[in-house]
Amino acid sequence: MVAGLAADTSIVVPDKKLEDAGIKVLQDEVVQVDAAGKTVTLAGGNTVPYDKLYLATGSRSFVPPIEGKDLEGVMTLRGIEDARRIRTFLTEKTPRHIVFVGAGFISMETATLLAEHMPGQFDISVVELIDRPLPLMLDKDMADMVTAYLTEKGLNLLTGEKVEKLAGENGKVTGVALASGKTLDADMVFINVGVRPNIELAQAVGLEMGRFGIKVNPFQETSNPDILAGGDCVEKINFITKAPCPGQLRGPAVMQGRVAAKRLAGLDVPFPGVVDAGGCKMFDMTITATGLSESAAAREGIETVCASVDSRSKHAMIPGAKESRIKLVFEKKTKKLIGGQIVSHDIAPARAIDTVTAFILGGKTVADLTTFTSACNPDISSEPSAEFITVAAEQALQKLR
Repeated sequence: MVAGLAADTSIVVPDKKLEDAGIKVLQDEVVQVDAAGKTVTLAGGNTVPYDKLYLATGSRSFVPPIEGKDLEGVMTLRGIEDARRIRTFLTEKTPRHIVFVGAGFISMETATLLAEHMPGQFDISVVELIDRPLPLMLDKDMADMVTAYLTEKGLNLLTGEKVEKLAGENGKVTGVALASGKTLDADMVFINVGVRPNIELAQAVGLEMGRFGIKVNPFQETSNPDILAGGDCVEKINFITKAPCPGQLRGPAVMQGRVAAKRLAGLDVPFPGVVDAGGCKMFDMTITATGLSESAAAREGIETVCASVDSRSKHAMIPGAKESRIKLVFEKKTKKLIGGQIVSHDIAPARAIDTVTAFILGGKTVADLTTFTSACNPDISSEPSAEFITVAAEQALQKLR
């Protein structure tokens, strides 16, 4: 939507679709929940009774206390209203110098979409405190490929840099000052460094809170059995470490909604926890990741064995093959697969991350993966001898010996 490739109406469920399914749609703000009386009070003054209540209050962008954060031209991107505001600013103010603070997938996808679909219009810089782009997805050895590619494409990536303050004139942002002493010109600044759960309603009700949001059981029930919750506003459990985590991605939110619906329908299907599987596309490069990276595992005190393999999107005899690389992370003690990362110049190899996720959820070991056989076809995959999941597992097996 920011780059003008999609309309706001195309990314929401139409009211009519819900109404045709027999669902009554009310557009209003909930200002109070009476858990004892089991009613919800709306800003318009109406009161709605409930038997069961589902909270899906989401999250909001976190803006650190940086001097100048309230200047005109400083933006966050979390929802449709943010996207509309950004689009209006791009159209009316025609900024030249755009700086992204944070190199997560929201910043990186937005930056590359603007560069790709409005070529030559912007001078784009990305500032990241960590030593690499996509630090929550990739280890540095994999991220270095992304850095080299995006630099080739004309993006100015500054990693290991801290934003000191935002400079301005007449209430408008004009620059970004870094702790290293560098200053970047900026007519527009995107701050995307994380989100915080919207838990105010839940707190007012007195629901139990976790470190990362509303505490729920595997069936999405809160400490009040008649109130369920899911999505960005709730704390998740990491499938691998079994520790609480934020898990604020679209996939878990959708699945938790379905788990809650099944619970209300009388079915007991627990949510298994999150592996934080995700992906992003930048120009013709697709990056996907799941589970724990090598660096994340180290922070958890997990000793690992890793293997990286280069492959291609098609059989060597087929023209047009594109490069890809996979990295698999195994827990040394149990030999189980706990993570994977793929950087590819073609979408097809990057989708193999879903196979990696399935192996993690299935508790598969390095030995199991050495016998994996993909559905090979010369036009859509590399030859079986170069299937990168299997070859990476073979390399890891040798390291474990």
